[in-house]
Amino acid sequence: MAPIKAALLGFGTVGQGVYEALQTHREQLQNVLGKEVVIEGILVKDGSKEREVDEHVLITTDFDEILNIDGLEVVFEAIVGEEPGFTYLSRALDKGCHVITANKVMFAKHGRSLLDKAETLGRYVGYEATTAGGTPIIRSISQLLQVNEIHAVEAILNGTSNYILTNMREKGLPFHDVLKSAQELGYAEADPASDIEGHDAFYKLMILSELSFGETPKWEDVERKGITEVTSEQISVFKDWGYKVKHLARIRRDRDQFISSVKPVLVDADHPLYGVEDVQNAITVDTSLAGKVTVQGAGAGKLPTASAMVEDLTYVLQPQTAIRKKKAEQHADNNRESTNFTTVGEYVLIGPSVSFHGTDDVQILKQEIKENLVFLLIECQVSTATLLKENPELVVYEVAGKEKNKKVEQEQKDLLLKKVTNL
Repeated sequence: MAPIKAALLGFGTVGQGVYEALQTHREQLQNVLGKEVVIEGILVKDGSKEREVDEHVLITTDFDEILNIDGLEVVFEAIVGEEPGFTYLSRALDKGCHVITANKVMFAKHGRSLLDKAETLGRYVGYEATTAGGTPIIRSISQLLQVNEIHAVEAILNGTSNYILTNMREKGLPFHDVLKSAQELGYAEADPASDIEGHDAFYKLMILSELSFGETPKWEDVERKGITEVTSEQISVFKDWGYKVKHLARIRRDRDQFISSVKPVLVDADHPLYGVEDVQNAITVDTSLAGKVTVQGAGAGKLPTASAMVEDLTYVLQPQTAIRKKKAEQHADNNRESTNFTTVGEYVLIGPSVSFHGTDDVQILKQEIKENLVFLLIECQVSTATLLKENPELVVYEVAGKEKNKKVEQEQKDLLLKKVTNL
């Protein structure tokens, strides 16, 4: 029986992992698919380097040579950056190939275009590896989408940031010391900006938004903040209060708009992502029928990412139900009876040592003075974004999972804002 012919675009860490996984799990794949999977060609930047691959494998720097492989069925893409990955996968679909990618930046920007083209051509785009390495987030959401409506997504999507925050808390070390350790262990790049400033998690959240809701918010409307301003002193106080700092990517639909952010927030022991530590990734999906569903696993690395791509291969080549949701219809939230309801949440405010006594609308739940700073845990009706805008010197953390609705007259909000920003 003729084998399934595949090609690899890129032979760095992820590309090598895919090749290794196909070699070591050859028998398992053949049992599942009924055929052997063979890499016939690999696209590389430098064709002169020696590579440990089978002698028959075409090593080339010319993508046209990859497309001209006779009987090519599947293209794995493990290239960094928006281009040329998008162009290569678009051409591969036109050629009649299924495509599988781990390229989150490219897919966040061009995923919809590739999915639409694949649907038209009767091909498949696998992108499990774009979001959380070996954690089956995409497939889990896809299955929920068959019947369930997704209300919200909340996730830890960057293993580097999670590792840093975990070790700052557990070892009491400052940010830069833990970052250096992460780089030495290979958890962080020499230039870690994409991870620690929230870009990596942002791209992944946009991919999850497209899958969950059929669209994404305007990118400029998403609040994005990294972890570089989280201090050891803050973490110490939060730990005493029973909170952990987690870099969460969150999105939910509120009537006809999205509320989304990628930033450090506080979680307590009741939060489903409280126990997700080190380089682990996890996602909680709030659904209409299944309730809250959480999936956790390895967030990155050669073999976890390769695992996601190889698992996508089994879906490519087996009969399946379409796993992409069409653009969601706009609908009102039936749980909200009038526009007089506003969201009330808990926040930690950190500011200079000044007197603050609270009000009927601003409840002080905890207070601690550390050196020249006051730490206040409050319940109030003003969003974090508004607080920051009105008082940029105030450091504000949301406490995740504490939101609730309260009926409030509109004019009370303006008065409340003035009270809170007196800090």
